Amino acid sequence: MYTKKDLIKDFKEIGIDPEGTLLVHSSMKAVGEVEGRADTVIDAFMEYMKDGLLVFPTHSWSKENNKDNLFNPKTEKSCVGILTNIFRKREGVLRSLHPTHSLAAYGKDAKDFIKGEEKRNTPCPRKGAYGKLYDRNAQILFLGCTLKSNTFIHGVEEWNQIPNRLGEKPVEYKIVLDNQTIEAPVHPHQAPVEDVSKNYDKLREPLLEKNICRTAKIGDAVSYLCQAKEMADLTSTFLQKNQDLFLDDQPVPEQWYKD
Repeated sequence: MYTKKDLIKDFKEIGIDPEGTLLVHSSMKAVGEVEGRADTVIDAFMEYMKDGLLVFPTHSWSKENNKDNLFNPKTEKSCVGILTNIFRKREGVLRSLHPTHSLAAYGKDAKDFIKGEEKRNTPCPRKGAYGKLYDRNAQILFLGCTLKSNTFIHGVEEWNQIPNRLGEKPVEYKIVLDNQTIEAPVHPHQAPVEDVSKNYDKLREPLLEKNICRTAKIGDAVSYLCQAKEMADLTSTFLQKNQDLFLDDQPVPEQWYKD
């Protein structure tokens, strides 16, 4: 059974910068048995990142979310895992107002990081929070999950203006706050295949080869830690060669990334 101390040791060993910006995609089940369970995992992250910025996705794009297209950031559950739902409720954590792709942030510059998300009309715009991950050269941790969970790459495709990735017609969401309701139309993700993100995992080998990503275990969870800016830049070079790269599961050609 793992303790908070064990997890913090693993954070150090995989190379998480405690003073930087860290986005965590997570599978609690993969971590294994932890003393205090999921709450301890969140405790460990918040303690380790106390001098940096800790971010978890708190997305609400699933069919079960946002009934009648209403998004209440205080009460709407996240559809991306137990750790995200624990984190968003913690004292000092701020949740952005994006109705489908909100992020919860804790620590340095959290208020500035989530600012303005109610004005974004796509899931991961360059001027939004996902774009700020690029500007900050954030680290993105895949805790016990694969790069199929890599929402950031949706952003990279969007920034490269890859066709057929956003719905032409926006969904008319409303953000419900204490004293007002904000109109928030969002063009949803779409693709010619059922789920383009299932093919994002083809980035694993190029990212490891270029030392943009490293892998190690955190608890029992095989995890990947990637540098956001370098990952986006490399992926952009791939998309310039083939804008439909992620429409199939064929590997990235080795000659594109091996010297």
